[in-house]
Amino acid sequence: MSEQTEEKLAESMSETEEKKIEESVEPSTENNAEESTEESAEESVKVLSEKEAEAIFEAILFTMGDTVEISKLAEVAGLDLRAAKKILKKMEDRYKAEDRGIMLTQFDSAVQLCTKPETYEYLIKIAKNPKKIVLTDTVIETLSIIAYKQPVTRLDVENIRGVNCDHAINKLLEYDLITELGRLDAPGRPILFGTTEQFLRTFGVKSIEELPELSTVQMEEFKAQAEAEVKIRLD
Repeated sequence: MSEQTEEKLAESMSETEEKKIEESVEPSTENNAEESTEESAEESVKVLSEKEAEAIFEAILFTMGDTVEISKLAEVAGLDLRAAKKILKKMEDRYKAEDRGIMLTQFDSAVQLCTKPETYEYLIKIAKNPKKIVLTDTVIETLSIIAYKQPVTRLDVENIRGVNCDHAINKLLEYDLITELGRLDAPGRPILFGTTEQFLRTFGVKSIEELPELSTVQMEEFKAQAEAEVKIRLD
């Protein structure tokens, strides 16, 4: 066999061996890459403990200041709605302790961190005094009709009371106890009114369904409670 032939044979064998080595290495590299990706994905999905979720809820509610939908809290923490509600209930119970100045208040499907009513006299010593309001009989009667008949139009309220309600409705809008819910699909498209979260907060109920049947005594109690607790947000 000539030297030239031997060299070509050696080169051919060398190339064959290199291909075999590459083929044996490439699948391993791909597998390692896939395993690395899977591990990264697993690491990115963090399962929160109950304490961690509670801390997140508290931070969000404190920062927002206003009500936050429970479904949103659950989504942020990667929890189902039932688990989120369970944690919020524990938080609510814990805040009820005498040594806590805040409380967790629920309104239908939302929650909010609030200061306890008994701390109000101390808060106003360092905060600007809120505007004092007075709910007259006319205003409280109008509010009651809207609360129990909502959504309701101004004309419906006036038909029940038998008098013009413009002033009372304007006052309730100013106090954020009622709000516009839309318009009735009727001639003139009159505005529909309903109560707000501020209304629920003021009268200490979580939803409209919790409102008691009206009586003269309860009306007076509602009036006194509202006058004492309703606070107007300052600019």
